Amino acid sequence: MENRGPHVSRYGLDTIGIPQAKVVHWNLAPARLYEEALGRGEAQLACSGPLVAETGSHTGRSPNDKLTVREAETGDDIWWGDVNRPLAPEHFERLHAKVQEYAADKDLFVFDGYAGTHPDNRLRVRVVTQYAWHSLFARNMFVREYDGEKLRDFEPEFTVIDLPGLKADPETDGTSSGTFIVLDFEAKVALIGGTEYAGEIKKSIFSVMNFVLPKRGVLSMHCSANYGADRDDAALFFGLSGTGKTTLSADRERTLIGDDEHGWADDGVFNIEGGCYAKVIRLNPESEPEIFATTRRFGTILENVVYDAETRMLDLDDETKTENTRASYPVDQLDNVDLTGRCGHPKNVIFLAADAFAVLPPIARLSPEQAMYHFLSGYTAKVAGTERGVTEPKATFSACFGAPFLPLHPGVYAGMLGERLERYGVKVWLVNTGWTGGPYGVGHRIALGHTRRMVRAALSGELDGVEMREDPIFGFEVPTRIEGIPEPLLTPSKTWDDPAAYDRQAEKLAQMFRDNFKKFADGVSEAVRQAGPRD
Repeated sequence: MENRGPHVSRYGLDTIGIPQAKVVHWNLAPARLYEEALGRGEAQLACSGPLVAETGSHTGRSPNDKLTVREAETGDDIWWGDVNRPLAPEHFERLHAKVQEYAADKDLFVFDGYAGTHPDNRLRVRVVTQYAWHSLFARNMFVREYDGEKLRDFEPEFTVIDLPGLKADPETDGTSSGTFIVLDFEAKVALIGGTEYAGEIKKSIFSVMNFVLPKRGVLSMHCSANYGADRDDAALFFGLSGTGKTTLSADRERTLIGDDEHGWADDGVFNIEGGCYAKVIRLNPESEPEIFATTRRFGTILENVVYDAETRMLDLDDETKTENTRASYPVDQLDNVDLTGRCGHPKNVIFLAADAFAVLPPIARLSPEQAMYHFLSGYTAKVAGTERGVTEPKATFSACFGAPFLPLHPGVYAGMLGERLERYGVKVWLVNTGWTGGPYGVGHRIALGHTRRMVRAALSGELDGVEMREDPIFGFEVPTRIEGIPEPLLTPSKTWDDPAAYDRQAEKLAQMFRDNFKKFADGVSEAVRQAGPRD
């Protein structure tokens, strides 16, 4: 096994279960990874410098192929079910042996870095990949180490081994298909195969941090974070994909900490990542100029973005390959960002929901009990786009706004959040970035400019003295006026041509909330149970 690269760790791949490989490239710089990716035909160079890669049939995560090894020591801690599906230790050993055999005649790429910007709450992470562009992805997404001496002494606490060309045999390996994303918390390793989608690397480590951090007394969160005049004026934005976490946290009037994954420790909030992974389909250069600019820069990876074969000009509006086109870039590509990745305790928390039913108001203030209810609900709605024939919205409930990445029971994270909201007197807002004037296909999406104005009003304290009305079904408080916002927009029923149709739609959505929350009812207080939609 030949080791190459500027900073080869003395803790080689043999220490993490890969005794043989052809050539191992250690901690290569972006330009070198570009050369390797282009030379191996893994990706193409687009106009202005980004690397464009295709991920084949997997253009998103494969949640049904994610498995967790049921070990004796950690088995009782895991929230087993549809999210965390068990894999027997003997099946993991079989897959691990296949990894060793497959890697023996392959060139591999190694990235050594960290998950977490907090020096006391970070994890030393090693990512071993078959593709050079996947190594660049890891370099973009995790916290980088530039000290050569530390890299030479780097000993990983958790390792991801990503081999897209290796497929599992469901009959002998205990997997659901040829694709596998397997976490073993005792062996401290993740095995990924059968998929070229790089997001599996990032989310595997996020799942690990969701296991590790709560045991240290730190709340791990699927959210973006920024701050205003100083680090003590922080805000958190929770939301599922497509609700606006990345867009709304990249605000020229505020300083970005990170766009997707954070920890909340006793001394404040810190970024888990060193980069951003933004959706770029139909990205608007006027309303989202900073993110748009990253799609024209060296070091950015664009996944499944369509481009002209001759001119290499990008077409961000083309959804031919997928609606889930993505850009991976280091956070230092953004202008208004705090490179320490840290801030104080938040003053405000915002839950984002893209409500395609056009029922929820564009902004509402939640009581502490309502905050717990909506955090456990984790609501948004999906619309037609990637699925043909879809004629009405589909409600999606994802506990803690990140259920696919939660190894522990959602009540663990909800309890930690509730304690922190009370301790620091945090205000909580629900913001609908979805539809108004009727559901998807009838109404229209709430203008981003209006959403930004309402969020800024909430974060600045402008709404503290504004008259509020109580929503008759959901019970939360809704501002009756916000300067610069059309007054009817604040009362969704007034934007519908048929108010009775709105009432029917609102009751339909309310019942979805009630049905979903039944699985949490026994684990929360009566006050939280009563904080949902009224019967």
